[in-house]
Amino acid sequence: MIISKDGYIVTNNHVVEGADEITVKLNDDRELKGRIIGTDPSTDLALIKIEGDDFPTVPVGNSDELKVGEWVLAVGNPFIQSFIQTDAAINQGNSGGALVNARGELVGINAMLYSPTGAYSGYGFAIPTSIMTKVVADLKQFGTVQRALLGITGTTLGTDLQMDERLAEEMKKKADELGVKEGVLIAEVVEG
Repeated sequence: MIISKDGYIVTNNHVVEGADEITVKLNDDRELKGRIIGTDPSTDLALIKIEGDDFPTVPVGNSDELKVGEWVLAVGNPFIQSFIQTDAAINQGNSGGALVNARGELVGINAMLYSPTGAYSGYGFAIPTSIMTKVVADLKQFGTVQRALLGITGTTLGTDLQMDERLAEEMKKKADELGVKEGVLIAEVVEG
């Protein structure tokens, strides 16, 4: 989906993963060389750039405003993965295509189909524009997606704690002193 007049395109990571060259074919049959700006396998999104200006774009809507049962359309090319679950007819070739609302606004990027037959009769999933917008901004600015990292490993107090009796008794005493019944026991702080 072309999301900006200067040629930024959003698609799925799995569509471009491992590609040596990218060719973008427009509706008017022009073929343009594309380059990958960045990819994010975690959200299965990729940002591509084609050279030029004044490209036709799809208006980006707010996926957070979607209502259960609202009509959407899935667009993609049948010849060629926090998702929105849709019963719009998504086939395997729809990856990277638009999920649009009835106003023609982009609300998601088609990503995957769960179907026992492999055909559209199953569950379709699309990446919401609320996630896409953040990923695109990070890929443009940093070339990678910026994610928060807490930097610890731990376990929940009071559940599956595997520790000797002495440590368990100390932890229970400390929790009682603090007036807490649940929390996180920090097992390790990640270096850096």
